[in-house]
Amino acid sequence: MTSTSAVARTAGVVRRMTARRRDEEHRASTPLELFFDLCFVVAVAQAGARLVHALAEGHPGTGIIGYLFVFWGIWWAWMNFTWFASAYDCDDVPYRVATLVQISGVLIYAAGVPRAFTANDWTVAVIGYLVMRLALTGQWLRAAVTEEAGSAARRTAVRYAVGVAVCQAAWVALLAAPSDTRRWLFLVVMVAEMLVPVVAERSQETPWHPHHIEERYGLFTLIVLGETMSAATVAVQSALDEHEALGRLLPVAGGGVLIVFTAWWIYFAAPVHERLVSDRQAIPWGYGHFVIFASAAAIGAGLEVAVEYAVGAAHISARAAGAAVVVPAAVFLFTVWLLHARHFKRGWAQQSLLPAAAVAVVCCVFAGEWAVLAAGLVSAATVTAGVLLSARSAVAGGPVETPEGQPSGDVARGAEEARGE
Repeated sequence: MTSTSAVARTAGVVRRMTARRRDEEHRASTPLELFFDLCFVVAVAQAGARLVHALAEGHPGTGIIGYLFVFWGIWWAWMNFTWFASAYDCDDVPYRVATLVQISGVLIYAAGVPRAFTANDWTVAVIGYLVMRLALTGQWLRAAVTEEAGSAARRTAVRYAVGVAVCQAAWVALLAAPSDTRRWLFLVVMVAEMLVPVVAERSQETPWHPHHIEERYGLFTLIVLGETMSAATVAVQSALDEHEALGRLLPVAGGGVLIVFTAWWIYFAAPVHERLVSDRQAIPWGYGHFVIFASAAAIGAGLEVAVEYAVGAAHISARAAGAAVVVPAAVFLFTVWLLHARHFKRGWAQQSLLPAAAVAVVCCVFAGEWAVLAAGLVSAATVTAGVLLSARSAVAGGPVETPEGQPSGDVARGAEEARGE
């Protein structure tokens, strides 16, 4: 049944951009938000392709640094839109047009990724950001106008608008900096960007919706994992078309599938919205997802490198090819545990499972050509062990507890914990 507020938000060309409520029922991602996410696949694919080339040519240092820089730009643009939309999405024509303008900026940024990655030329990428930030600044100013004059909510919106505009001016100015100092200066502006939400919301938090934010992050995780599977599948198909190497590719393909399946399983093992009660929890959690998203996408790039090594097209050692997969996989496992899985674990065995698995996955690099398969088997064993531990804990411990330790008799939650990881 459609709620009255949902009906109201689908009527009219221009509506007042009023703040959404954190306790709004049935809050879900909109088709426009899903479209926005899908357009980011282009940028993620560009970053991954450049990382593959660098790793396969034996340049891991420059490749990883370049990848982290360009992926940060992707992630931060997505963050800016996602949190604003959670608080102020009014879904009228101006809002939709502004979002489509931001999507155009994303595509421009994606077109600039190759130059930024290989030549440290950020001109096109910064132009894409300029397009996105003009639209975003306009959205924050529109939100400020609709808030009560002199209110803390208006001051928050204005701080966001000013902060975004100042940081974007800094990005443009840095294009004139010497090429050898540009990335170091970019780090300064990156820190400034990430301080904007902290400063803007110090007196009044924006009314982002915990369920909605959890869903948005989950959907983007799915998109990144899907891109990982797609890139790896295309790489295997191309290798089979050009080489008679089925026997060498099967361990890579099998291990890769197990790793990605495990990544999905552990990320969605437990609901996290109950922990997102304020910015104190939400900002570290949201920022930490840079590592989750970047490592998830890097798994796909690593699988492509492993495929190239298997058919003799990569100029690296077997250990380097294995590390391209197992290192990001281990980072993903550990970061998911650090950000939210550990808050739902009870007892030493459950708490230590994912950190121990991350160490074991890294050690698989010593398996040489079998590293990817070994890491996949370790990942699958981790899921199996997690399910068994969670099921045993649910049977022995009685009522399932919430993250804050309050007893809960919710049957659905019990089922979710029993899935474990």
